[in-house]
Amino acid sequence: MNTLFITGANRGIGLALAKLYLEQGWRVMASCRTPQSAEALWQLEQQFSHLQIFALDVTQYEQMNKLAKSLSETPIDLVINNAGIYGPKGYDFGDCDVEQWKHVMEVNVIAPLKLAEAFSAHLKRGEGKTFAVLSSKVGSMTNNTKGGGYIYRSSKAALNSVVKSLSNDLLPEGIKTVALHPGWVKTDMGGPNALISAEESAQGLKQVLDELHEAQSGGFYDYQGLAIPW
Repeated sequence: MNTLFITGANRGIGLALAKLYLEQGWRVMASCRTPQSAEALWQLEQQFSHLQIFALDVTQYEQMNKLAKSLSETPIDLVINNAGIYGPKGYDFGDCDVEQWKHVMEVNVIAPLKLAEAFSAHLKRGEGKTFAVLSSKVGSMTNNTKGGGYIYRSSKAALNSVVKSLSNDLLPEGIKTVALHPGWVKTDMGGPNALISAEESAQGLKQVLDELHEAQSGGFYDYQGLAIPW
């Protein structure tokens, strides 16, 4: 049985991915900040015996390392860092909240790197050996023609840089890394006017991950498998 470890699995795309992998026969280790209030995850746990739920705030690195240590004997085929935040909306140039910017950078950039550090040994023992992060096409500097969005844009651009560096460090160990744009999804972050459902996004993301090969490691792709320019 293949094994997935995923963060932010209590709702939205994370929940849809967890459910999809469970339906495909995977063992899923689903983490979120407050499992006690993750009703949808517990409903899944009633359906699938191969679902495990863990408490994890991705910015609490001691908690992360303790969890990784408790699972040290467990091979993991795929780690998906889904946890992320948008930060403040509606601000203009000259009105960026620096403290909020720091917080978004920690959640969206530093935490994924720490997750890779914590679980790389587990991936080495697995078969799939893939570390994936949910990024966003707004992190593409090439495609940035509108300006604004300084906080979220910069965090995703930085995350893409982390993924590229990880590819250089981890591919020699057999671990592939990839940044994925899930599409404009109808979630709390994406809003009701988004173009696709979380389930549609999850289906596309899984297909991309299923077909990912070493030459794509360190790349940036959307949920349809199309390359996104840096």
